[in-house]
Amino acid sequence: MTQTLSLNDPIKASEINPKFRLELSKIDGSEKILQCFQCGTCTSDCPIAKFSESYRPRQLIRMAQLGLKERVLKSETLWLCASCFTCTDRCPQDIEVASIIRVLRNLAAEKGIFPTVIREQANSILESGYAYKIPLLREKKRVQLDLPTLPKNDPEKIRIILKKTGIQNLLEKWENNFGE
Repeated sequence: MTQTLSLNDPIKASEINPKFRLELSKIDGSEKILQCFQCGTCTSDCPIAKFSESYRPRQLIRMAQLGLKERVLKSETLWLCASCFTCTDRCPQDIEVASIIRVLRNLAAEKGIFPTVIREQANSILESGYAYKIPLLREKKRVQLDLPTLPKNDPEKIRIILKKTGIQNLLEKWENNFGE
């Protein structure tokens, strides 16, 4: 399992990658990361931050600016963003905060770091064609209610798509690095 660091754990000098913020500033969607002056508007207007004690877009951006690459990419809160773009719409610096979060998620996924629930959904899609396994009880209930049977998917076609898009490789990387 991946080691998760709390965003509030003490920072060690060995964690700092001074090149990370420059790498981010060259990736489409996170070009303006260095322009963020930490005003907090993104966090104060974020609907997720209103209901989460841990999700703070401002904090994720600051950690990325400081070069805390591994900590940001391994952060579970990175995956809480709803991609509603409220932060982007309200940013006085016109920073694409939601896009930076997307870039960080993509970097994490490329390293095989993503929540178990996403891996489980992807594996379910590979097996059945559905994001969630349909319980046999539900299928029986549909018959009792005289509802049509659920359409059968062709998992082989889905595997081809996932292989061509690279998602299957990410799942295999996750299994090799963190599988149970």
